Amino acid sequence: MVGGKVRHIEVLKATAFATYKEWAAYRSHMAVSLFVGPVFFLVQVFIWSAVYSTQSTVVGFNLEQMILYYGIASIINYLIYDSCDWNLQMLIRTGKFITFMLRPVSHCYFALCQKLGHRLLALWLEFIPVYLLFTFVFKINMLPANAFWALVSISLSFILVFLTNYCIGITGFWLTKTEGLRRAFLVMRDLCAGTLVPLTLFPGFMQRILFFLPFQYITYVPIRVFIGTYELAGIELSIPEIVGMQALAVIVMFFVYKILWYLGVKRFTGVGA
Repeated sequence: MVGGKVRHIEVLKATAFATYKEWAAYRSHMAVSLFVGPVFFLVQVFIWSAVYSTQSTVVGFNLEQMILYYGIASIINYLIYDSCDWNLQMLIRTGKFITFMLRPVSHCYFALCQKLGHRLLALWLEFIPVYLLFTFVFKINMLPANAFWALVSISLSFILVFLTNYCIGITGFWLTKTEGLRRAFLVMRDLCAGTLVPLTLFPGFMQRILFFLPFQYITYVPIRVFIGTYELAGIELSIPEIVGMQALAVIVMFFVYKILWYLGVKRFTGVGA
């Protein structure tokens, strides 16, 4: 048991470090995203400034709080970004996935280690510069209400994004190409997660549906935890309560992944290898 844990830790360190060095060699590719977050944020500032010119609050948010919402959404996205779905479906489609079936470590764990290394590079290349930009240029108070709960919530979001994307990648066992499904899922996820607009802007019946879906735990919940209050569909929960529900969503998604993996890997034939 102890030896297995040590081996997994060694795999984690080696894979994360190798991925970090690999992407560091092509860091200019990642640096492009330095403009994406701030540009999206500026667009939201212009839109909401126009909206608030005729009213002081919208669904309980004033202009300052709405700008803070999108600022937090931007920096969180740098920490949780994931592309394991694309990587997995490419391995399956080309047949190269067969090499991972012969390895002593599961591809899921390997992909998670890769994501960790990739996001560690993004921490100083993307997150810190944009965080400082929002803090000192846009004058946004980017300090979380409770640093501990914010860190826990973002960490859970990190895992949840990985598991949901990985499940999309697993559909490659059934589909020749998953690009169409992947694009549709990403749009639906960002909309239902509160990345594009706060979920409280949706009609009441939609909010009740979104409350029971896992997507809110990806972006909306970490943002509300960062702010220090949570409310959706008229339901107000304490921060420990909503973070506990977020942890439950991660556990449920893990079992969904295990089921899809069990069913999907039985269909793999190694075509193209």
